[in-house]
Amino acid sequence: MAQKISALRQEIKRHNYNYYTLDAPTITDAEYDRQIKILRELEEKYPEYATPDSPSLSVGGPVLDNFNKVTHKLPMLSLGNVYSKEELVEFVERIQKQLKNPQPLLFCVEPKLDGLAISLLYEHGKLVQAATRGDGTIGEDVTYNVKTIKNIPHTLKGNSIPRRLEVRGEVVMPIAEFHAFNQHAIAQQEKTFVNPRNAAAGSLRQLDSNITAQRPLAFYSYGLGIIENGSLANSHYQRLQQLKAWGLPLTKEITLETGAQGCFEAYTRLLQKRPTLPYEIDGIVYKVDDITLQEQLGFIARSPRWATAHKFPAQEEQTRLLDVEFQVGRTGAITPVAILQPVFVGGVTVSRASLHNADEIKRLNIKIGDTVIIRRAADVIPQIIRALPSTSGEQSREIIFPTACPVCGSEIERIKDEAIARCTGGLYCAAQRKEAIKYFASRKAMNIDGLGEKIVEQLVDENLIHTPADLFHLTAEQLIPLERMAEKKANKLIAAISQCKSTTFPKFLLALGIREVGEATARNLANYFLTLEALQQASIEDLLKVDEIGDIVAQHIVTFFRQKHNQEVIQALLDTGIHWPEIKTKEHQAQPLEGKTFVLTGTLTQMSRNEAKQALQALGAKVSGSVSKNTSYVVAGEAAGSKLTKAQELGITILDETEMLSLLGSL
Repeated sequence: MAQKISALRQEIKRHNYNYYTLDAPTITDAEYDRQIKILRELEEKYPEYATPDSPSLSVGGPVLDNFNKVTHKLPMLSLGNVYSKEELVEFVERIQKQLKNPQPLLFCVEPKLDGLAISLLYEHGKLVQAATRGDGTIGEDVTYNVKTIKNIPHTLKGNSIPRRLEVRGEVVMPIAEFHAFNQHAIAQQEKTFVNPRNAAAGSLRQLDSNITAQRPLAFYSYGLGIIENGSLANSHYQRLQQLKAWGLPLTKEITLETGAQGCFEAYTRLLQKRPTLPYEIDGIVYKVDDITLQEQLGFIARSPRWATAHKFPAQEEQTRLLDVEFQVGRTGAITPVAILQPVFVGGVTVSRASLHNADEIKRLNIKIGDTVIIRRAADVIPQIIRALPSTSGEQSREIIFPTACPVCGSEIERIKDEAIARCTGGLYCAAQRKEAIKYFASRKAMNIDGLGEKIVEQLVDENLIHTPADLFHLTAEQLIPLERMAEKKANKLIAAISQCKSTTFPKFLLALGIREVGEATARNLANYFLTLEALQQASIEDLLKVDEIGDIVAQHIVTFFRQKHNQEVIQALLDTGIHWPEIKTKEHQAQPLEGKTFVLTGTLTQMSRNEAKQALQALGAKVSGSVSKNTSYVVAGEAAGSKLTKAQELGITILDETEMLSLLGSL
């Protein structure tokens, strides 16, 4: 047993050094708390193996040699923990028993900020020294860095300020600023921070205060150390309010509560409010408000008897990545999903987490078999935030992104510089079935009157249709049993499906749902290639000759037509009798606005912007979203903005809505 206790102490000391000294934690807070709890239980059970240097008796970790050392005149201790209402009641009853006072106690209740504990020393109201908690007795002098934090006053305001006043509090990096900082770091291919606490600690312990000045840090007071030549209220809550009056920041969530029940109600409120707070908190702190009672209760080895922290359910836990599955979304997006050894985190048991895309897997440098950190905040989908260094010697294996859709076997396409990979079997893939059929039947595509989203979903759910071609084999008898589908409505829908067989080549192309092929692109393709057969056989080089077709769209088209399943569905559609008028010659020469580029800006009153765009395109015009020297006309509606200004600067012809309508009417 002595060997087991010694090994556990060494492991905890290593974690302390990584967390407090290097700001690079290698386990979650929840796992650390479990190890400390186990060590204390073992030391209580086997007191003969107790040692004065046990981490169960210490606070924080050793200071870095790079900083000057500061000795705290009053130790900066940590807090004991409770994890349930029952343990909270026991904590309050224990205090009442020690005080021999059965009356309800008043507590100052504060959010437990997840940052870096700091001591600020003011002399004659001037900030003269700032130090980290360190090991509780000796900390690091970070005065110059602390002075760069914008909400820390260098000079206190007001009257009756003690000659020497030590303010204690927490330095944090607000959540929004943390995410913005990491996003910028990713864009610059620089190191990111693991969490806001790590970000705050790493930023404050920079040797160059200019670096700290660039980090978005904030400070909040929670207590006092030494007080010389001055007097303060006998209430902890009132002392905090006095600090606020002198210009020191407090969190807004500090309250006064009575007894265990009042404290627990405050815990429940703050837990619900937690997702909306601007800073990370990992619990709530209860402090006996009466300073005289605090002094009577005193301290144990590493914490005060008059205060404790009530921890929230852990938002981060560690577990093992067992496998990775690849899901196909309704638009064909391929999403890797981590299969995890079940772990309780954020109030629920988590066994799956999204890995988003191939880039995220690469960024995390994660492998199957790794021990990983899972984060779940409030109702946010669980996510893996990092992998831990392997200590077990177990073999891990690479995550291989599939090249074929796991649902339908079609080719997976990923365009350069795009994060998301997609299945290209849009007409066939079961995962995309509902969306593909809805789009096929939509007004701007095949325009099947009466075939709404809910009917499509029922048809798919009842296994009556699997591809768009199956629509044309439906009978009224199959439709009548559906919800809200009487005989008359069923017959009407069958007639509408049959009627849509007579269409146009551009509408048919649009209905296929090829990525980034909208109405204008479908029209350009039809007018250039004239037949479906010619388009299906076109190479990327052929497609690039078409107006407004670039490399990416050309790749989408070629890949779509290359899929065997898509070819089969297209042929099945044609076999149902779908047809369109033959386009015998390319229609470019017949377009009166061919070669003209229009830009629409502002609000149109006689038609929508989309209607105006379609009318212009029908006459051969190109409609662009931005103004350039190649723009022919800018149509300016009401409240036109920067596009109108740029057109005026470039000397481009500007039309109002009436002039545009006159132009359209004359052609």
